Amino acid sequence: MKKEEIISILKNESEEYKKLEVEHKKLEDSLDEMNKKKYLSPDEEIEKKKIQKQKLQFKDRMAQLVRAYN
Repeated sequence: MKKEEIISILKNESEEYKKLEVEHKKLEDSLDEMNKKKYLSPDEEIEKKKIQKQKLQFKDRMAQLVRAYN
C-alpha cells in the first residue's frame, strides 16, 4: 500500500492522526505569520524555536503512525 493511501485512511479512521494534523497545520500557520515579520524580538525568536520543535514532533508522530499501519 502506498504512503498516500495510508495517510488517507488514517485521516478518516485515526483520531490521533487527525488531531496531530490539525495541530501541525496551526503551528505551520503560526510560523508563517512569524516569518512575515522583518524583525523578531528575542522572546519571539524563542517562541519560534519552540513552535518549530513541536511541529517536528507532530510530524514525526504522524510518520510513526503511517509506518505502524503497514
